[in-house]
Amino acid sequence: MLEAADSWALVDAHIEDQSETSFGFLADLVRAPSTLGYEAAAQELVAGELERLGFAIERQPIPDDIRDHVAAGVPPASYEGRYNVVGRRRGGNGTSLLLHGHIDVVPADELTWSVDPWIPTREDGWLVGRGAGDMKSGFAIAALALAALDARRPDWLRGELVFLSAIEEEATGNGTLAAGLAGVLADAAVLLEPTDLRLLLAGVGIVWVDIDIRGSSAHAESADSAVNPIIAALPIIAALRDFEGQLNTRERSDGPFAELAHPYNLNIGTFHSGDWPSSVPAQAKLGVRVGFPREWTAVEAFDRLRAVVDDAVEGDPWLAAHPPSMRMSGFRAQGYALDADHDLVMAFAAAHRAAHGLEPARVAMGSTTDARFYLNQFGVPALAYGARSRNIHGTDEAVELASIVQAARTLARFLAGHFVDGGWRGQPQIA
Repeated sequence: MLEAADSWALVDAHIEDQSETSFGFLADLVRAPSTLGYEAAAQELVAGELERLGFAIERQPIPDDIRDHVAAGVPPASYEGRYNVVGRRRGGNGTSLLLHGHIDVVPADELTWSVDPWIPTREDGWLVGRGAGDMKSGFAIAALALAALDARRPDWLRGELVFLSAIEEEATGNGTLAAGLAGVLADAAVLLEPTDLRLLLAGVGIVWVDIDIRGSSAHAESADSAVNPIIAALPIIAALRDFEGQLNTRERSDGPFAELAHPYNLNIGTFHSGDWPSSVPAQAKLGVRVGFPREWTAVEAFDRLRAVVDDAVEGDPWLAAHPPSMRMSGFRAQGYALDADHDLVMAFAAAHRAAHGLEPARVAMGSTTDARFYLNQFGVPALAYGARSRNIHGTDEAVELASIVQAARTLARFLAGHFVDGGWRGQPQIA
């Protein structure tokens, strides 16, 4: 019989030997652009890989009435023809665990990239491509860890392992919420987000808001007597920036985020106005993303933002008579946090130490993940852990390939420990 150290040496060797296979899987996922509404091709790649790994597969549609749930975001597109992929494996009657990935990615401005964002490109140990880091790397990590366990520790699964490949994480989280409401849950959840091999335990609240500003359109020849909504937007933008500053000076008592220099970011992500240089536009539209403290609801954050805009336009006769309209769009996300000393955190940290000989950092971030649903709506402990990435959501997004191997080593140890004697509910047994 192999000693424990020898057994893990074989698992690690298998992970290393099969790493190119997982990198190829990741490259295939990057080649399947999965922006909002176009997730199906990538979802089918995930379904095929899960079937290869022994999972029973379900393609789960998203009900239209998900939008009515208090925790749901405002859907930016129809759910017709779109679906989550759910995989299930059972190896006994023990505990359960859910591995989570989101298949959707944000758009890429191809003109700003040094390479085609949809053609995976290797550069100095990194794979460049939209979604390579956030978070298609997580699917490669899971596939690599599971294949190694099956090959070298075939009795590791003593319960149910669930894998969820969710849609719309980048806009609403409604894919994960719908899955949870349909019973796709477990005793604990691990989200394979790109965390730089750190344990991500907390995220701020997020709300998206559209602000429509009316102007008085005209030919540019008479622009001096018209109202340009782009110019009218400037004091509103200034007020929003002031609000952001206040958030980050007055609302710093929320424990997990106290060490972050700037946890609550307000981002003006889109600005649309006009269709001709010689015409004064009729309207301008701002798309705003606001981070906010955990103790606020999304509605409270929206109401506070509305008050800021109302104050900004009060002294402008035109805007006072034609106040900007505001509405929530996309995220209506509550902040969340898992205690740093929770048993799940301790078990995952033990797995990381066993794999790498180092204590993993425990971090919060000024954004969100779908972990919020497991913690806030379903009472399921959840954390995120994954590869090193750079420029996620930005130009030349990339993932460090070696960190996929490193994360797979950690995940394999955690999975084996989780399914022995209740896993994180007791002492993690990873030897």
